[in-house]
Amino acid sequence: MYRKIEDFVKDWKSEELFTIKIFSKITDEIKSVKATENTRSLERLAWHITQTLTEMPFRAGIIDADILDNKPIPGSFTEIIDNYKKHSSELIESLQEKWAERELTDKIEVYGQQWERRKILSVLVKHQAHHRGQMTILMRLQNIEVPGIYGPSKEEWSKFGMKPQE
Repeated sequence: MYRKIEDFVKDWKSEELFTIKIFSKITDEIKSVKATENTRSLERLAWHITQTLTEMPFRAGIIDADILDNKPIPGSFTEIIDNYKKHSSELIESLQEKWAERELTDKIEVYGQQWERRKILSVLVKHQAHHRGQMTILMRLQNIEVPGIYGPSKEEWSKFGMKPQE
């Protein structure tokens, strides 16, 4: 959990780049394909990640309105990426303006539970990473090259002159 807002901001900016890296691999031709009836499409997962940038911060009092609530998935992945970047930036700006480090251990009600503010920040990062992981599985199922995030992807091992791990 975070002790300083700046620690979250550093993590978030890194995670933001990873998310954009994943989103950038999705084309409009394959964005709505579902691997099975029990999975979400890549565009749905990406839009869910993006909508969370206004939903959870609104519930936590970081931003004043959940403006993406009930908004339909944009028509192109470029629009999803643009929305993601915009609301990610606004999240950081509002957080730095509204929350003080001394308040990070204060509890507030979120989803019917009492959470420390720093837990909310941690959940924002973990939620995004969780759904990015789902996206990479769906990408593999559709033969889309997966970029490395926390290390090289299968496709990237050869760039290092190494055999991909099986």
